[in-house]
Amino acid sequence: MTTASKSHKEIHRWCRNFPGTRSQVREARRFVTSYLADRPEADTAALIVSELATNAIRHSRSGQVGGNFGVTIHAGGELLILAVLDDGGPTGPHIRQAAEHEQTGRGLHLVEELTTRWGVYGDEYGRTVWALLAFASAPPVR
Repeated sequence: MTTASKSHKEIHRWCRNFPGTRSQVREARRFVTSYLADRPEADTAALIVSELATNAIRHSRSGQVGGNFGVTIHAGGELLILAVLDDGGPTGPHIRQAAEHEQTGRGLHLVEELTTRWGVYGDEYGRTVWALLAFASAPPVR
């Protein structure tokens, strides 16, 4: 009988829920970097999650009293999948054109520039905004 070695195609998944407050966006970033600290993509992944978490608390019921958002990281193969789950709301995330003087409205543009692909699924009762980030090389086995 042979012992199977861990393949770089093995998928690892980490999830955590956060209260829907602005201070928890920083904690979501820390969550991401704690698992990806040895990866060159760690800072980019943390920035993406920061933008998605900020949108969750600003534009969904996650930011209301008692609201929450969740962060899921799937690492494996050549891609990192980042997902932020929110409590839903009347409208879904979309890219908008921010005026030059506006201080908000550029987050999803940034996500689009930094990722291979991103998207949304769900409805007014709960949504997941996901983003794919290519690994520079195979992720480490934890």
